[in-house]
Amino acid sequence: MQDRLPGWLKASRIFLGKLVWLVRMPGAIGAYLALPRINAAARGPLPQEASRWYSKSAPDAGGLAWRRLRHAYFVPYVRPVFKLAKGEPVFAIGSCFARGIEKVLMKRGFQVVSAAADFEHLQPSNRDVTPLGFTNKYTTYSMLNELRWALEPAAKFPEDSLVDVDGQHCIDPHINPTLKLTDRAGTLERRRIMGEVNARIRGCRVVFMTLGLVEVWYDTQAKVHLNTTPSREMLQRYPGRYEFAVSNYIQNLENMQRLHALLAKYGHPQLQIVVTTSPVPLNATFSGQDIVTANTYSKSTLRAVTQDFAAAHDNVQYFPSYEIVMNSARSTSWERDLRHVRGTMTNHVMNVFMRNFVED
Repeated sequence: MQDRLPGWLKASRIFLGKLVWLVRMPGAIGAYLALPRINAAARGPLPQEASRWYSKSAPDAGGLAWRRLRHAYFVPYVRPVFKLAKGEPVFAIGSCFARGIEKVLMKRGFQVVSAAADFEHLQPSNRDVTPLGFTNKYTTYSMLNELRWALEPAAKFPEDSLVDVDGQHCIDPHINPTLKLTDRAGTLERRRIMGEVNARIRGCRVVFMTLGLVEVWYDTQAKVHLNTTPSREMLQRYPGRYEFAVSNYIQNLENMQRLHALLAKYGHPQLQIVVTTSPVPLNATFSGQDIVTANTYSKSTLRAVTQDFAAAHDNVQYFPSYEIVMNSARSTSWERDLRHVRGTMTNHVMNVFMRNFVED
């Protein structure tokens, strides 16, 4: 029946459906239309050539974009709004690129609270993955979930979202599945440790947030978004329980606004947030699109979200790690799989950050 409808009627139904969704979604219209804006120029001047791609009158000026983009390692102009003190505690949450940030910061003497020693006994099942990879939070939904469970007294971890494969193996769909499975008691103990570590964000003036993906899975039984794709065991055991969706700009911006409100209430009184978009692409897509097309939508959406989120708050800074990686030479940015960022590139990204944001 749906296929027999004329095109204009189909389009009208889609438009009305989205309009109803906007009206029903708490705060969505406010997040989309009434978001406060901070004048970027008020944050301090940049050199004039930073705003020019090319100049006929001075084509060889080194700061012009067309010149900088010819270098193997791209360097953007950055206008910092705060400075870190060397060695102060920091917290990073988000996708796998956040783990790279943690690693470099630890090497440079910072106290990275999110990479806590509490996790050292939790060994990954595969030696090829990052030891702290299980803490990756790929979507704004999962970032918001983790911090709500850790900070809000009334927010409780939904134990009914755990899936018991058998008496000895329990799946936690809110972590990246890199740890060996254990029983439900062991899984809840891991949850307790993660909650304690995440709660320490309260003592960190500087928080890094790295946004990764827009493709999300929702548990209709536990009524909670998952962090990763449901495993084969989960889908076979509970057919129809998990729903896939591609989240949009408004949903992700609303999640970021909620994260800001959460940290404003429970976090450090002098909170500064550094927000980035992870350059690491999707490994697989469930959208039905070519993965390159799906990844472009994902990164474009999150890049717009981070820009507007930073523009709405004077204590939020967008740092262009995404632009640094994507505008450097491919051979210097990526490993052979063109998905994982080279360690030397992560070091370059953090060198740019340190030069701009860390006190001398």
